[in-house]
Amino acid sequence: MNITKPNRVTRTYTQRLVAAPSAVFPLLCPVREADWIDGWDPISVITDSGAAERDCVFVTAASPNNAVWYITRHERDNGFVEMIKITPLVTVCRLTIQLQAIATGSEAIVTYTHTSIGPEGDAFVASFTDDYYRQFMQDWEARINHYLVHGSALRLAK
Repeated sequence: MNITKPNRVTRTYTQRLVAAPSAVFPLLCPVREADWIDGWDPISVITDSGAAERDCVFVTAASPNNAVWYITRHERDNGFVEMIKITPLVTVCRLTIQLQAIATGSEAIVTYTHTSIGPEGDAFVASFTDDYYRQFMQDWEARINHYLVHGSALRLAK
């Protein structure tokens, strides 16, 4: 048995969103993300309801192996969702999103915790810097706010 200390990184960012939590929460879904993320196209989504729910599983393209996501908590009334993402031989990730109402719409407190499970994971964890995460979150924030205002995905130049 090989027991080692984890190579892990946790990052949290608070997004400012232009709509109430009740309008934002349904968009935190592997199906509905296609509405606001240009190019979002999961390989498969396994769900009883046709949308995000507890025990929903979805698969996304990733390198070197596709990533499997599992929704462990989906609490609409609390504005909270938790997912586990496993990219085999690379990382295991826990993603939590907590929505809360503010005067101008919502805040979304988004936390990613990545734990390496191999050499490629070590490289990924090292690259998941504060600057990288802030840019990632600001991009996400701009995309979802564009959708909330315009009802269409933000198209970025390629």
